[in-house]
Amino acid sequence: MSENNAPVKAPNEMAPATRDTAQTMEPPVDIFEINDGLVVVADLPGVDKDGVNVRVDDGLLTIEGKSAASTHGEPLFSEYGSLNFYRQFRLGEEVDQDKIKADMKFGVLTIQLPKAESAKPKRIEVKVG
Repeated sequence: MSENNAPVKAPNEMAPATRDTAQTMEPPVDIFEINDGLVVVADLPGVDKDGVNVRVDDGLLTIEGKSAASTHGEPLFSEYGSLNFYRQFRLGEEVDQDKIKADMKFGVLTIQLPKAESAKPKRIEVKVG
């Protein structure tokens, strides 16, 4: 699995927009390998279950999170505002894309990426005789 880092173009060379033009930030992620696949854990503070979108299209895993954080009243001073999240990863052929599962709890997104059967190790029986 590799991160999709496309080169940034100058404004006059930009291709047609493929996503929302609002500012986004890359959520920090941890990626773990387990016996039967990979687990991606992404921190999406301020995003609830209805604001997260996880999809796989042509081997590209996309994580989008729209922040639901809101303030009550007009702030006197603000160091930062809430931003939406956006991150993409290229999946290898060893991931079974039909069995991917995602769970959101307390602003932490956990994505299970199971290995395809062809990528799992197979035990070969040795016969004596």
